[in-house]
Amino acid sequence: MKVKMKTRKSAVKRFHETATGKLMHRHTRRAHSMISKSGGQSRRLYAESQLYKGKEKAVAQQLPYGSNY
Repeated sequence: MKVKMKTRKSAVKRFHETATGKLMHRHTRRAHSMISKSGGQSRRLYAESQLYKGKEKAVAQQLPYGSNY
């Protein structure tokens, strides 16, 4: 009997894969206290950024079939 690997649903909600295979994530520190941050800083936090190389392997193991559900 073949056993399927399970996908971490928490990782699916936080990361997504681009068409070229890059893993992207949203920035933290955006939920509250935005009034004390400068306009430039808050605009930078809205954009997604690429995951660091050191973290890619760990996140890829949590998403065995990719993140496009």
